[in-house]
Amino acid sequence: MRHSLAEKLTASEVDLLSPMLYRNGNTWTAEFRGLVLSTALQPIYSISHKRTVGYEALIRAQDPDNASVLPIHLFELPTSDAEALLLDRLCRYLHIQNYSGSEDQLNWLFLNVSPRVVTSGSQTDSFFGELLAKTKLPPHRIVIEIVEQPTDDADRLRETVAYYKQLGCLTAIDDFGAGHSNFERIWNLSPDIVKLDRTLLVRATDDHKARQILNGIVSLLHQSGCLVLLEGVETIDQAMIAIDAGVDFVQGFYFCRPSTDLAQLCNAPTDFDQLLQEYKARHQITRDPTRQLVEFFQRDFHKATEQLQSGATMAKACTTLLAHHMVSRCYLADDKGVQIEDTLISDTGTRSLDPRFKPLEHTSKADWYRQQYLRQALAQPGDLHVTAPYLCVTGAYMCVTLSLCFTHGSELHVLCCDIIANPPTLSVTPG
Repeated sequence: MRHSLAEKLTASEVDLLSPMLYRNGNTWTAEFRGLVLSTALQPIYSISHKRTVGYEALIRAQDPDNASVLPIHLFELPTSDAEALLLDRLCRYLHIQNYSGSEDQLNWLFLNVSPRVVTSGSQTDSFFGELLAKTKLPPHRIVIEIVEQPTDDADRLRETVAYYKQLGCLTAIDDFGAGHSNFERIWNLSPDIVKLDRTLLVRATDDHKARQILNGIVSLLHQSGCLVLLEGVETIDQAMIAIDAGVDFVQGFYFCRPSTDLAQLCNAPTDFDQLLQEYKARHQITRDPTRQLVEFFQRDFHKATEQLQSGATMAKACTTLLAHHMVSRCYLADDKGVQIEDTLISDTGTRSLDPRFKPLEHTSKADWYRQQYLRQALAQPGDLHVTAPYLCVTGAYMCVTLSLCFTHGSELHVLCCDIIANPPTLSVTPG
């Protein structure tokens, strides 16, 4: 390919690329710097729908000896921004030409756009609109993927994303969770889909805390109005993590490898019924441990509140609760959520105290109203409530809180009890 061709390329010159594409049976290939380029597609699945909802287009390159050339080496070949722009457009042209002729006339095509191209050259890629018109592929079937990395021109990136949205395409942030990821990019670009990087999944496979963080990230992205795709799923355990995290879409070798045999992709074997049955079986083996806590502590809690109603001190009323080896502390709050007196610390709680967090220990007159366990108890007096495990602000350790609202004279009080959590299970065996 001559360098002058790259320099002459402009946004409206779709036809300049057409001579670089060749029909090869039922598919198309392209040439670039003596290399033969072809399209590989990898299915993307919706867990809830239990089927394919899209394909990511990946470029494959071979030299004249039919040896594979890695994509990273292919994209290092351009020597100018103009040539990089040409290669980016050639790849997209090739992918769309192949996909527009496929039997699948419903699902999405995920296309990568080079950040180097997005933030250089013309402010909008009008070439792409003309390409869709030429191939007659509806823009709503295209998902434009932008790699998550810093850019020197945030305004240019925002304008480019806005252009694709105006065309009617969906947009996605790729590789979120790796390198320079941050939620500011999500807020600025408002993508339709966020693709989580495989590194998050790898960490979550061996680290329970990383798994909780993954679940939290998915929840935050959903609250931001984004659908979430987890890529790089390679084992059944990672598939279980993806399902449990609540992601919408999955992609990876466990389900299907990328293939240049585009005609056979629709026949890729993926049994989501069996996968989801396995997930349900794993989660039905044990009961919810927090509900077990309610059942175990219910009698002692009601006994404590009855003694408080009769005028007993907190220390006396909570003697039985504080004697349990899992209980770390008990405290009382009024109907405004303000703690009435200082916290009672059990022997277990005393052993768990970390001197580094000593400034947080004293909680007399602390206001707990913003805590869900306090408001929930006030809304349903007489019922014992329990939280999911969370980080206790008074000692920076994981705990669950039991809370029960009762009448004390003419006022409502809430008795609270923190129990040390030991993920993934909680033992309620008396010690």
